[in-house]
Amino acid sequence: MTENDLLYTLALQHVPNIGDITAKRLISHCGSAEAVLKEKSQNLLKIDGIGSVTISDLFKSHHLKEAEKEIRFIKVNNIEVSYFNEANYPEKLKHCIDSPILLFQTGKIDLKNQPIISIVGARKITTSGIAFCENLVEQLAIYNPIIVSGFAYGTDITAHKAAMKHKLQTVACLAHGLNQIYPKVHKKYMVDMEKNGGFFSDFWSTDTFDKNNFLKRNRVIAGLSEATIVIESAEKGGSLVTADIAHSYNRDVFAVPGRTTDSQSIGCNNLIKHQKAHMLTTPLDVPYILGWELESEKQPVIQKQLFVELDATEKVIYNYLKENDKQQLDSIALNCNLPIFKVSGTLLNMELKGVVRPLPGKLFEVI
Repeated sequence: MTENDLLYTLALQHVPNIGDITAKRLISHCGSAEAVLKEKSQNLLKIDGIGSVTISDLFKSHHLKEAEKEIRFIKVNNIEVSYFNEANYPEKLKHCIDSPILLFQTGKIDLKNQPIISIVGARKITTSGIAFCENLVEQLAIYNPIIVSGFAYGTDITAHKAAMKHKLQTVACLAHGLNQIYPKVHKKYMVDMEKNGGFFSDFWSTDTFDKNNFLKRNRVIAGLSEATIVIESAEKGGSLVTADIAHSYNRDVFAVPGRTTDSQSIGCNNLIKHQKAHMLTTPLDVPYILGWELESEKQPVIQKQLFVELDATEKVIYNYLKENDKQQLDSIALNCNLPIFKVSGTLLNMELKGVVRPLPGKLFEVI
C-alpha cells in the first residue's frame, strides 16, 4: 500500500468506536479508508450497522496527526505493514471476520508453502508440560511447520525456543506495540526470533499496556494457523480463549489430556469433553488429523491396488466420495446414512487399502 493509503487507514484505525469489523465494512462500501474519511456523514449512516455513535468522532483532525506520528515510527524502525486485502497479508488470517485491518511485523516472516500451527497453554507450565511441548516440536520438525505463539511465560516461550532449536520458523504475536517487549526477561530471545521468523502486532507504539490486549491478540494467534494446540490449561485462561476463537474460525484444535486431579489439565480435559478439541496423546496425531505429508510421501509409495476388495459399507462410502469429491466426515455419515463411529473406522480401513486419503480440514477424498 502507498504511504497515503497507510496514513488514512491508520487514521481510521485510530477512531474510537470503530473496530476492525466496522472499519472493513466502511472501507468495502466506500472503496478505501481515505474515501471513508472524506465521505459525507449522511451517506455513511445509510450503511447497514453504522450509526451516529459509530461515526461521531470520525472527522476530527487529530486522527490524521496521530497517524503521521505512527508512520514516522514505522519508518524509523523498518516495520513492515500488511493491509487486510492485499497479497502480503497472511492468507489464513484474511478469512477471519475480525482480523486486524493492519498488521505490523519485524523479522523475516514467510508464511507461504508451510503448515502453520499455534501452540499455547499455561504460563505456569509443569515439567511434564514442558517435556511434551519440546517433544511435540521435535517430532513435528520433519514436516517443517511454522510455530506461532504469544511470547509469554511458560508454554509460549517453550514453544518458541523449541522451534528455534530445531531451525523452524517461529512467529510471536504481541499484545502491545513493537516498541516494547513483554515480559522484559524475554528480550534476550528477540534477535534469534527475528532470524528464525519474527513478531506480529496489530497495536500501535502509543497503545497503552493493557491486560485486555492479550485477549484481543489471541485472535491473531488463532487466525494465522490451521490448528491450535493447547498443552496445559487451568479451568480458565487465555489459552482457552485462543482455542475457542480457533474453534469459531472452524480451525482444528488439539488438547493434551491430563489426570482429573491436575489443576493444569482441567481446561484441556474440558475442551475434549465438549468436543471442541481433538485429544492429543502423541505428536503424530497432528500430521495424521491435519493430513500433512512429507516430501517423500507426496508420490505415494503404496499405490492403489488394481483389484481392491471392499465390503458393503466401504462401497457405499467409496461411491459417495467418487461422486461428490472431497467431503467431511459428518457429511459422509449423514449422506451415507451411517453412524459417525462406523464411518470413522471404515475410512481408516479404506486408507490402509489405499483407496481414500485424509486431507486438511477433516476432509476425505478418493485416491
